[in-house]
Amino acid sequence: MENDRFSLEGKVAVITGAGGGLGHEISRLLRSAGAEIVASDLNEGPGRAVADELGGTFVQTDVTDPDSVRALIRSVLDAHGRVDVMVNNAGIAHNVPSEEATDEDWRRVVSVNLDGVFWCCREAGKAMLERGSGSIVNIASMSGMVSNYPQPQAAYNAAKAGVIVLTKSLAGEWAQRGVRVNAISPGYIRTNMTAGGIANEEWYRVWLDKTPMGRVAEPQEIAPAALYLASDASSFTTGTNLVVDGGYTSW
Repeated sequence: MENDRFSLEGKVAVITGAGGGLGHEISRLLRSAGAEIVASDLNEGPGRAVADELGGTFVQTDVTDPDSVRALIRSVLDAHGRVDVMVNNAGIAHNVPSEEATDEDWRRVVSVNLDGVFWCCREAGKAMLERGSGSIVNIASMSGMVSNYPQPQAAYNAAKAGVIVLTKSLAGEWAQRGVRVNAISPGYIRTNMTAGGIANEEWYRVWLDKTPMGRVAEPQEIAPAALYLASDASSFTTGTNLVVDGGYTSW
């Protein structure tokens, strides 16, 4: 519809981690709203499959490498001339007691989950600022607000907390230049990333007990938050952290 503020017709949306469960659902929903999809992923097989399914393009990207991120945005600009929506969804989890965590463990988690988000925000932000418009959606986590129990994941929690404050910082810097920056903090979602935890009967029981709704989310329950923040429906929304956690952080 012409006056549908959720429409992304004529817009170009880049999604990192597009080959994963949540990235796939976000890509599908943004495409259904009319966006041209650029699916980005480190893993070519899943990422290319999403691009092919949605009639979009695939760009293999390592978000931990600033040069790779620069190449991603350059390729989008070369092909489409614009970046309207950037969804920074790429992420990894690693559960290890902090006293046993190696330097490499810490750096890998922070590099993907925080550094990568900044590199993508910076490069997409430059293109958006030049045009005077754009929406960046960072996938944070309720783990950036609370310390989950019982799994040990200090690096992940710290990185996601960083994403939330990074989002607010960039939103403040860029608000008067036409670029909005927001975050989504999901609770537990049924994806490959949480498969190990769901299979762990002790962990999974605690997860459900600590979630007021008593279940984990499906990816399609999180994706609409990304559409809202990507679209003009959220035109007066920037610097927010939209929590979609089944009530986990309400207790």
